[in-house]
Amino acid sequence: MPKEIIQVPLLPLRGILVFPTMVLHLDVGRDKSVAALEKAMMDDQTIFLAAQKKVSLDEPEPNDIYKIGTLAKVNQMLKLPNGTIRVLVEGLYRGEIQRFVDSEEEFIVEIEEMEDIHGETHVEEALMRSLLSQFEQYLKLSRKVTQESLATVSDIEEPGRLADIIASHLSLKVKEKQDILEIQAVTERMKKLVQLISNEQKVLDLEKKIGQRVKTSMEKTQKEYYLREQLKAIQKELGEKEGKTGETEQLREKIKESNMPENVMKVALKEVGRYEKVPQSSAESSIIRNYLDWLLALPWTEKTKDTIDIKYAEDILNTEHYGLDKVKERILEYLAVQKLTNSLKGPILCLVGPPGVGKTSLARSIATSVNRKFVRVSLGGVRDEAEIRGHRRTYVGAMPGRIIQGMKKAETTNPVFLLDEIDKMSNDFRGDPSAAMLEVLDPEQNSNFSDHFIEEPYDLSKVLFVATANNVNTIPGPLLDRMELISLSGYTEIEKLHIAKDHLLPKQLKENGLTKSKLQIRDDALLKLIRMYTREAGVRGLERQLAKLCRKTAKIIISEEKKRVIVTDKSLEELLGKPIFRFGLMEKEDQVGAATGLAYTTVGGDILTIEVSHYPGKGKLTLTGKLGEVMQESAQAAFSYIRSRAEELQIDPDFYEKYDIHIHVPEGATPKDGPSAGITMATALVSALSGRAVKRDVGMTGEITLRGKVLPIGGLKEKSLGAHRAGLKTIIIPIDNQKDIENIPESVHEDLTFIPVGHLDEVLKHALVEE
Repeated sequence: MPKEIIQVPLLPLRGILVFPTMVLHLDVGRDKSVAALEKAMMDDQTIFLAAQKKVSLDEPEPNDIYKIGTLAKVNQMLKLPNGTIRVLVEGLYRGEIQRFVDSEEEFIVEIEEMEDIHGETHVEEALMRSLLSQFEQYLKLSRKVTQESLATVSDIEEPGRLADIIASHLSLKVKEKQDILEIQAVTERMKKLVQLISNEQKVLDLEKKIGQRVKTSMEKTQKEYYLREQLKAIQKELGEKEGKTGETEQLREKIKESNMPENVMKVALKEVGRYEKVPQSSAESSIIRNYLDWLLALPWTEKTKDTIDIKYAEDILNTEHYGLDKVKERILEYLAVQKLTNSLKGPILCLVGPPGVGKTSLARSIATSVNRKFVRVSLGGVRDEAEIRGHRRTYVGAMPGRIIQGMKKAETTNPVFLLDEIDKMSNDFRGDPSAAMLEVLDPEQNSNFSDHFIEEPYDLSKVLFVATANNVNTIPGPLLDRMELISLSGYTEIEKLHIAKDHLLPKQLKENGLTKSKLQIRDDALLKLIRMYTREAGVRGLERQLAKLCRKTAKIIISEEKKRVIVTDKSLEELLGKPIFRFGLMEKEDQVGAATGLAYTTVGGDILTIEVSHYPGKGKLTLTGKLGEVMQESAQAAFSYIRSRAEELQIDPDFYEKYDIHIHVPEGATPKDGPSAGITMATALVSALSGRAVKRDVGMTGEITLRGKVLPIGGLKEKSLGAHRAGLKTIIIPIDNQKDIENIPESVHEDLTFIPVGHLDEVLKHALVEE
């Protein structure tokens, strides 16, 4: 007779399996499972429970679910506050999925009942007794199953039900329980269980032995601790200071002699007491000892005596640095104020400038001039707040932050502390180190600086902090507000020439085993080296080229047995090869549609030619030369201004309907941007459209408005140097930049004529050749 096939909802189970006659609670949260449960409650409260093959799957497919499971009745259902549903189910009988009817909103399956297959009665009786005996032994070893479970199981007379109940109590994997569930033959099921319980007993027995070993080991450790305490007492009675007792006494003496603040001393002595009680083998012992070592190594009261002598400081700055007059003056003012007030609660200096201009060496010179220790900490690439504030001692490998590490290295409470590359700090999920720097650099807060490792407040108010940066735009506003910016814009060619002769060349001669008599470099050769083999605001590249010259000379002296090498303008190429860079030179003739602008780059000033051509078309404006957004907007503004003033500028008023205009800035591969090309573009446009030539020896810089007003710009000093190098004679500048002329070196100022202008009409008057 064929068995009845019924259609019921399916509830896939994760990490759990339900046997027939078993009653337990289940938490249901997945949408399909909730839908299946609701359908079951609307029908006859029966649902089919089958385990998933993989626990990790959130949305299992039919192939991911075991075919054999248990038909169960839902006795109780309760909605929990977190959205899940808790149900009480009772297993009825085994079943096998014959077909998945629907799996859209919920799983609907057709199942067939699987009846138990009984064997010989006396065989089943013998297996039942063996199974109960094994289960009793298992209960004695296992802590997970209670003794009451044995009483429950002992009263069961049906062998199939007994096997199922015992299987549900065992700590087995879902796969092993599934194997038992799939066995229809009762005798085979009981045999399988006897084998599994036997294996579990062996594992539990082994666990018990391991536990006893651990207990013995702990008892041994406690015994050793007791004996050590006795030994300490005996040593104390005998007056011996050996072992940890002697060590702690020495630590106490050092702490009392260290001149720590009273609150820190109390903490240190308390930690010594803890250190004394903790066993030497404990990890806590090394952590406490490390902490005490740091407290003892930090300078709490030691300081060097300031010798602020303005004349001496000025001599040191002039000896070690050529040029930088404004910067030196500001540093001397700073030191003078410190001497008068006898206090360092002033602004934090931040030296800003391109790489290689001497920011770090300036900070070192400040330390030398005031007779203080010098400490440098590089902040480039620091992303973790703990790098500044330190790690808490609960972490493995905890240590103080870089500020406290620097103070330990300084060994005094009043060093000159250089925070190098402060603009290179960034942040990530571990915190923002620039925010931690706010406390360090605030004179009102840093007297109680808190490091996570030290925990006690540390006084940084006597430290003279000096920061360096390449670009202030990347420094957060609040941090920038705590510092006074001193700009180092770079060196002129004349300054570089002096630096090379007085500082760099003697240093490289010494490092390469040469003397002044063996290598002589003429001034014209040095100037060519600076112009055509380096392009930088600082002098690092120049020093590398001089080092290369020294190496070449050393080789010539050794291999060719020459006594002296003289480097001239012509012989420079033989030693260093073809020039690496070229610099802009002014046009040889007056040009129509080409104006010379002045540019400020990261490596100093240079000239920038802007070319304009026009041809028959419909007024299309084309911009090329890899221009940034600001320069493109300047071009649009110049174009609009010329359209509005066409008649007055003697240009065909309908030019924008007759011609297409192309503005190009040569060197298209180099990105260009900045708000100072407006008047240059306007002049080039007027020249092209009116046919009037632009004077070849005139350079210009300034932004333009739609009304023709000329707005101020930055970097006038560097732009003037670039113009001077290119051979220009006249520079047109915004009238608001007149005040910056005094910053330009006298040797450059003498050769250039500066024309301040306020309107584009004035620019055209001076820039265009008269008709």
